[in-house]
Amino acid sequence: MASTSKQRLALAICDFLSTSLTDGTLPSDEKDSIEIAINCISEAFHVDPSDKSAVSAAVGTQNLSQIYSVYEKLKNASPSASTSSAGASSSAAPTEDQKKQAEALKSKGNAAMASKDYQGAIDFYTQALALNPGNAIFLSNRAAAYSAARDHESAKADAEAAVAIEPTYTKAWSRLGLARFALGDAKGSMEAYKKGIEYEGNGGSDAMKKGFETAKRRVEELAAEEAPATTGTRSAPGGGAGGGGGLPDLSSLAGMFGGGGRGAGGGGGGGGLPDLSSIMSNPMFASMAQNLMSNPDMMANLMNNPRLREMANSFSSGGGLPDMGSLMSDPSIAEMARNMMGGGGGGGAGAGAGAGAGRGGNNGA
Repeated sequence: MASTSKQRLALAICDFLSTSLTDGTLPSDEKDSIEIAINCISEAFHVDPSDKSAVSAAVGTQNLSQIYSVYEKLKNASPSASTSSAGASSSAAPTEDQKKQAEALKSKGNAAMASKDYQGAIDFYTQALALNPGNAIFLSNRAAAYSAARDHESAKADAEAAVAIEPTYTKAWSRLGLARFALGDAKGSMEAYKKGIEYEGNGGSDAMKKGFETAKRRVEELAAEEAPATTGTRSAPGGGAGGGGGLPDLSSLAGMFGGGGRGAGGGGGGGGLPDLSSIMSNPMFASMAQNLMSNPDMMANLMNNPRLREMANSFSSGGGLPDMGSLMSDPSIAEMARNMMGGGGGGGAGAGAGAGAGRGGNNGA
């Protein structure tokens, strides 16, 4: 069974070609060429022209030739065809009897819609359009039926034709907004709902405004997704920004305390991952890490210390490891080290940091 509008169109074309051989449109000596064409179309669109039920669902009660004749009439129809300024009837205008028949078919289509027989509704509206081409209401109703049947391409085509014929018919704008949104055109959907609101006046109906707001939100979401992500500070591998409310840059932290980075080839170098195994093998640093992870405030204070941030920036830019002895002479850093060590002496912390720095320097050599 054809599941898309293009597959149904392919079936309708195959049906038209096949019928053209039997109704005398084409001579019988064209049979081989027509059969080749049908086979090519059916294979390309993955449809089965021999499936009568699929063909019937694709063309309804009209064949492709009849459907195209409706299109030609619709294309040439003018919004004022039935009421020209001279009072004369256009040659394409339907008779009063045709209008009555078309209205009766529209009512049947409405009933089919109410009972959720969407294909039946589409067929009735199509028959009504065959009698009264260029009727914006019939087109808009068929657009609603196509949307209900999830054929949003056809719904969009009918709704666009309806608003072109009668721009003030706001239901058609609403149905155009829905079809465009379903097809992923949020901006076009927003524009359609906006037009509907303008023609409704008084700020628009609740339904029209709701459709507009839904489309607008989607446009804003897409714009946000396309905008490049900007952060004030360098992010950690886990996604948190250093010193900005998330986790600090742990690779820089490890580098500060002796973790020379390992390059892609195995040798140490700035910018690679720190040698965490070497760092954590030192009981002192393992204790420091445990205290840090159990005390977020301490970690934040550590990364916000100007001396430490300066050291991290210098190291990450290839400036090498700092003089840890000089660093630990800073009273605030010495106090911080004692806190991280659980109250241990600052001298021990400094010595341990110096030893770790030595290992990091060897890795980077």
